[in-house]
Amino acid sequence: MLKSMTAFSRQPIEQNWGNGAWELRSVNSRFLETNFRLPESFRYIEFKLREKLRKKLNRGKVDCSLKLEFNQADNDGLSINEDLAGSLVASHRKLQSIAEIEQSPDLTRLLSWPGIIKKNELNAEDVEKELFATLDNAIEQLITMRAREGASIADMIEKRADGISEQVALVREEMPKIVEWQKSKIMNRFEEVKLEFEESRLEQEMVMIAQKIDVDEELDRLDTHIAEITRLVKRGGVAGRRLDFLMQELNREANTLGSKSISSKTTAASVELKVLIEQMREQIQNIE
Repeated sequence: MLKSMTAFSRQPIEQNWGNGAWELRSVNSRFLETNFRLPESFRYIEFKLREKLRKKLNRGKVDCSLKLEFNQADNDGLSINEDLAGSLVASHRKLQSIAEIEQSPDLTRLLSWPGIIKKNELNAEDVEKELFATLDNAIEQLITMRAREGASIADMIEKRADGISEQVALVREEMPKIVEWQKSKIMNRFEEVKLEFEESRLEQEMVMIAQKIDVDEELDRLDTHIAEITRLVKRGGVAGRRLDFLMQELNREANTLGSKSISSKTTAASVELKVLIEQMREQIQNIE
């Protein structure tokens, strides 16, 4: 199945520690280009993110953003190091006994003791695992949308390819008529100027004209390119660059066909070919 490079996905994140969302946007590009917008505290996972995307995608400019809001109770809550506090209070009592005086401990000074206050911090490793699991879902959504749009593009390409085949068949059918028309035209000219002509001279003229307007090679190449395009579309996978190359080849043959044309019908066919090829080319720019 062909895949488009244009897609969007959004995967919400809802956990005990907070919520947020992954957003992935993909557009056309000759190669795979990845850009990230991450919270400063998670900048360190950018390399892992890039490697994960490279394993799943082949082409396209992908913008990946992560938005997070942490629960304040989990992230900023404070608690007392009870073991340390108990030791400090016990030491205070022992000093009272030694000094034989009674004095209440200064709680403000105890709170300033290094390590007495503990900050409830998130487990970064657990958060990272949850973020990557959610990202996998976002990537799968992106790939699904790429495939869905790719199927629509494939259908359009096949219809245009059929249109090109019809034009090729039309030109093949017209060529004998064009040669005969050209022969009659030459004979009429001889008659108009009242010149006698030899049969051998007429044959020579017709051979030269036939060589000049012969488009069998161009028509055969058009058929060959269309067959290859159809094969690539049905096979699917990464085919954008090869299809784009075939568009160039089709356009070259259509131009040659137009330059050799001596009939309005073949000229019209050449123009129609160019229109169909351009319509295909515009869509193929989206193919991975």
